Amino acid sequence: MSAGQYTPGPDRRPETEPGTTQPDSTAAPAAPAAPAAGRGNAPSYRADTPDTAAPTAAAPRAGAAPDRKVTRAGVIWAAVVAALVLLILLIIFILQNQDQALVRFLGFEGSVPLGMALFIAAVTGGVLVAVAGGARILQLRMNVHRDRARQRR
Repeated sequence: MSAGQYTPGPDRRPETEPGTTQPDSTAAPAAPAAPAAGRGNAPSYRADTPDTAAPTAAAPRAGAAPDRKVTRAGVIWAAVVAALVLLILLIIFILQNQDQALVRFLGFEGSVPLGMALFIAAVTGGVLVAVAGGARILQLRMNVHRDRARQRR
């Protein structure tokens, strides 16, 4: 077998090179897995081999981790955990940067802790980006709405 080329054996297991150990033949052969939704219908074997059996979903083997579905609750939980970690890091940053900084803006002048001044600047920048992004999203939605209205006529 040449490098980079897969040629399955008669039991749909890869054939080994001479001089290498053969896999345990007493184990039950693995059933071909059904193609994943949205990932195409690429077969897990050579395309020129005719398939006589209908594809079936593979049963989870003993000791193997079961397939896990991504749920909204799981995604929200992960987002909350990530937000809490970022919040803890932000609190540490602000507490470590307590030196007073002189801030001047449009004629106003004041003394603010450095960490808080940087935090306010970052939040202000994020708000500006969100406003610009929101305006673009609304613009695109209006364009789509106009195009759909023209197609209905």
